Amino acid sequence: MRFNKSKRQVGWRRHAFSLIEVMIVVVIIGIMAGVVTYATTGYLDKAKRQRARSDIATYSGAIDYFYSVTGHYPDNQEGLKVLVPEYIKMVQNDPWGHPYQYVQPGKGGPYDLISYGADGREGGTGADADITNWDPDVTDLKKK
Repeated sequence: MRFNKSKRQVGWRRHAFSLIEVMIVVVIIGIMAGVVTYATTGYLDKAKRQRARSDIATYSGAIDYFYSVTGHYPDNQEGLKVLVPEYIKMVQNDPWGHPYQYVQPGKGGPYDLISYGADGREGGTGADADITNWDPDVTDLKKK
């Protein structure tokens, strides 16, 4: 059997990606990442607001139970810390890292339990809006 070195395989060339092709792919991936980031940004704010509502409903239930046992609401000096560990395990900060505000007597009833939102100040809209124990969403959670 003879081996012929002169015959070459035609059509079998190695191709590399050109700089233009690589740049097009990088731009497409960047656009897709931007769209996904923009689409999911609102979900994080909604999740934090829902957690704050849930925490306030939990603390509000513990305050009401404290009242049923002791016959009075915690005063402003005692605050929420009087509930630990008998009525709740621990008092956490709101999802934005600010402490929940407890005011007794409250504007909306015997007490107010407030999260001032992302900005940590009274008032605001969107993620900065206040969440209280008298919000309809919180009172619905409390009833469940």
